[in-house]
Amino acid sequence: MIGKEKILDTLASVLKKSEADQTEAVYIGGESGLTRFANSTIHQNVFEVNSRVYFRVALGKKIGVAATNSFTKTDLKKALSNAIEIAKNQKENPNFPGLPSKEKVLKLNTYFKKTANFTPIERAQEIKKIFDQAKVHNLTAAGSFSTGETEIAVANTNGVNSYQPLTSTFINIIVMGDNSSGYADCLSRDVEEIDVELLSQIAIQKCLDSKDPKGLEPGEYDVVLEPSAVAALLEWMNYIGFGSKSFQEGTSFLSNRIGQKIMGENITIYDDGNDQSAIAFPFDFEGVPKKKVTLIENGIAKGVVYDSISAHKDKVKSTGHALTPDSADGALALNLFIEGGDSSVDKMIKSVERGLLITRFHYINGLLDTTRALLTGMTRDGTFWIENGKVKHGVKNLRFTESMLKAFSHAAQISEERKIINAWWGDVGCVVAPAMLIKNFKFTGKTEF
Repeated sequence: MIGKEKILDTLASVLKKSEADQTEAVYIGGESGLTRFANSTIHQNVFEVNSRVYFRVALGKKIGVAATNSFTKTDLKKALSNAIEIAKNQKENPNFPGLPSKEKVLKLNTYFKKTANFTPIERAQEIKKIFDQAKVHNLTAAGSFSTGETEIAVANTNGVNSYQPLTSTFINIIVMGDNSSGYADCLSRDVEEIDVELLSQIAIQKCLDSKDPKGLEPGEYDVVLEPSAVAALLEWMNYIGFGSKSFQEGTSFLSNRIGQKIMGENITIYDDGNDQSAIAFPFDFEGVPKKKVTLIENGIAKGVVYDSISAHKDKVKSTGHALTPDSADGALALNLFIEGGDSSVDKMIKSVERGLLITRFHYINGLLDTTRALLTGMTRDGTFWIENGKVKHGVKNLRFTESMLKAFSHAAQISEERKIINAWWGDVGCVVAPAMLIKNFKFTGKTEF
């Protein structure tokens, strides 16, 4: 850890000497350890210490961005100089409203010392528990276990001066037999919330229960989607539909539909970076405080998230969802939640006459028809046949191709319990998802395994 005072003081000293009209600096740095395992053997342990500083400058409405992974003042000044030179050669951005001004940011507890100090030996000791449990059933385990700490700071010449320390830990476990597998994972800022033995039991039981899976013909089936499966769908929906860029370009499933009912009345989706029950982070990469944004409310399209440039274009205020200065994706929701219901996975299973229980999806492609949120992907690591309210046997993996507008219009039950699921954007957010019973979910292909 470099520390708040040193990071902000260093950035301030460089910003002070900028010749640009306005200048912004974003610091992202930290340490992370990752232990990977396969065939019930640890095969890789890596440790990384790195930092990256972005400079964004404005010469009128001409914007330049440059970055460095050195935190020495000489290199910072060089990166700033490069950003200025880039800006001189850019066209004006008519939607640039100027850099944000300082606003009050909520104080959140996002740092846990035990997570930051967790050692490779401690990770290995926890992983051994997985191996020991799998061995009892003649199964093997694969996966990874990561722990780390991060510091993020944003400062600009308009008075923004934000800093947040973070820790995060994530473990995923795949237990494998001859022709079946099971999965479990956990994401948290606090490593003490990782219960390796419980996660191992879940993955092992799924693997045992799906042994000798049977084939199933493609078609429409009622499905009970566990939180990991729901989160994978929502992660893609976010990328293609909840951000400002796709909305303004007309490719989002929300474009030209604000105020219209596009999903079931029991579906409410929102973004809230200040909710400490998940992976909270209080400001965006422009230093703007996160605001809770309702994206879908009782099935009705309500809006998208914004950064300062896209907000100015639509004549609204930034919602605090800017990405790093080098990004071309506009604003994205990074703290996604689906409201829970009053059901449970057990209740859902008991209500299904003929259908499927799905642990998770992978290889999802959401670019088929973004205006309908049409996704395709595969089941993985625990797909089961349900008959007369009971899980009967494992099922060979299937490919789905389905519009999420249709699927989320057919959500018959939603669980009260929700789970924090890891997402590709790392330790500044997550997806919090319940389980769902969805009627008539369409599968278009099958596998032989």
